[in-house]
Amino acid sequence: MSDGLFNALDISGTGMSAERFRMEVIANNIANAQTTRDKDSPDGSAFRRKQVVFETELASAMSGDRFSGLRHTVAGVRVADVVADMSTLEKIKDPTHPHADAEGYVSLPNVSLPNEMVDLVTATRVYEANLKAIQSFKQMVEQTLQVLRS
Repeated sequence: MSDGLFNALDISGTGMSAERFRMEVIANNIANAQTTRDKDSPDGSAFRRKQVVFETELASAMSGDRFSGLRHTVAGVRVADVVADMSTLEKIKDPTHPHADAEGYVSLPNVSLPNEMVDLVTATRVYEANLKAIQSFKQMVEQTLQVLRS
């Protein structure tokens, strides 16, 4: 039973770690909101917004029941991938821009600052919720120890 109790801490910890990584990706998106040439792009096109993909981590454990065999329990969340947003890049006419194509158009990144800010607030709130779960667990353990002492 105590393992299950402490698993809650592990799950919250993985959630915090994943959301921290998501915040780093969002910060990178914001930093590249005006980047018309992406050094990581094979064709040298404008920066494309990155999105984090999460997946559930499963922990396997042998069940005491000989008929059920291996069982899976949720063990948290992890970053599965970081993918580029393949939505259309906006083009503006600016023949004087150093990255303009033959027709004088420049592709702009598909980063929307309001959308990035919403994602950042969401990631922050999820991070804070996981932190609050850990703090509540800590308070619960402290109160339990206090009761056992008296």
